[in-house]
Amino acid sequence: MPRPAGRMGRPPSTSREQILEAARAILDRDGSEKLTIRRLAAELGVGATTLYHHVRDKDDLLVQLLEHYAGQLPRPGLPDDPRERIVAAAILMHDALAARPELAEVLTADDFLGESALWMVEEIVGGARGCGCSPERAVELYRNVWYYTLGEILVRARAGRRAGEDRPRYRDQVFAALDGARFPNLAAVGDRWPELAARDTYRAGLRAFVDGLLAQESR
Repeated sequence: MPRPAGRMGRPPSTSREQILEAARAILDRDGSEKLTIRRLAAELGVGATTLYHHVRDKDDLLVQLLEHYAGQLPRPGLPDDPRERIVAAAILMHDALAARPELAEVLTADDFLGESALWMVEEIVGGARGCGCSPERAVELYRNVWYYTLGEILVRARAGRRAGEDRPRYRDQVFAALDGARFPNLAAVGDRWPELAARDTYRAGLRAFVDGLLAQESR
């Protein structure tokens, strides 16, 4: 007797690694706004309920992606000098997130990295303590460095995406109609603004920022 038509046997399943790989592919291709549980399920050819065995919701999925990525990062040795250790750890954090800015956006809702990247936070806080900061001030230093780092990454990533779009930029419109009498300093560099704004000044700015924060401890 022939079997009835329709799907038979166990429904398809998928692993956490397959889920994260498919989610990463959607992020790379279409950005975080297009990453949904429903779309991810369709990409994998499974039902959405199958994914809920591995992730609670989109936020949990993004956190797992970030944690997976952080767990693969190398952990190089850092300088013994506490100030240099702060700078080196911050640069490592910056470069890792700059390589995956779509994951950096996940962190705008919090000010903390996942467990796999906590060693960078530990090094920055520990470096601040080694420079004479109290525990409270060390946390403040970390948070200030974190905001500076995350902000630089997100601004550059969004500016880069906008530059790839074929439409006028608001900045260009402003400088094109700039009144030199009212804004003489801006007018003096207006035609060079895109070039100057594109320069990578993160490391120099970070060192100056850290020096300024630590200088407050000696007052």
